[in-house]
Amino acid sequence: MTSWGTMRRRAALLIAALALLAAAPATAAESPAEQISGFRLKHGEGRVVRDATLDRIAMDQARAMAAKDDLSHDALGPFTKRVAPSGAGRAAENIAYGYDNFEKTLGQWIDSSGHRKNLLLHNASRVGIASAKNASGKRTYWAMVIAGDYEPKPGKGKRKNDEEPLVAVKRETAPASKPKSSNCHIKLLGLCI
Repeated sequence: MTSWGTMRRRAALLIAALALLAAAPATAAESPAEQISGFRLKHGEGRVVRDATLDRIAMDQARAMAAKDDLSHDALGPFTKRVAPSGAGRAAENIAYGYDNFEKTLGQWIDSSGHRKNLLLHNASRVGIASAKNASGKRTYWAMVIAGDYEPKPGKGKRKNDEEPLVAVKRETAPASKPKSSNCHIKLLGLCI
């Protein structure tokens, strides 16, 4: 049988432990841009920041895929046309479905060589990230657009061939456990090519 004194000591220890937990600084989860930047910094590339134009492009894409319940870069039209408002000379897009949080989606992209290459797009400085659920609310679609700085408009005397072309690199993925029909020519390890 436990004595009254022992119970008081245990209660005091519990209160002290709770006080320590309450006093500890709360660590906020990293934002998606911070998570991407952390990965990029570990691999010799610079940080990226959220960009309103890229966020809108990613959101439009995620919503279009969710509305059609189809994982496709062309759900809303060709990537090069959709990304044109970003003013980027180089841009890439990753899409996915299946995970309810960005951290797991990012992990899936990191584990895929094509997605990893997009995450490490050289001289990228901006990123847009969005997700949307399909009509049933059971599937989350993700879109990420990563791009370099805004490119100046070509001036007089500059030949079009002297401009750096827009590089439209796009990758998509879906968890292997949830096969999805799409317009894939080849499906390898969940990657639609």
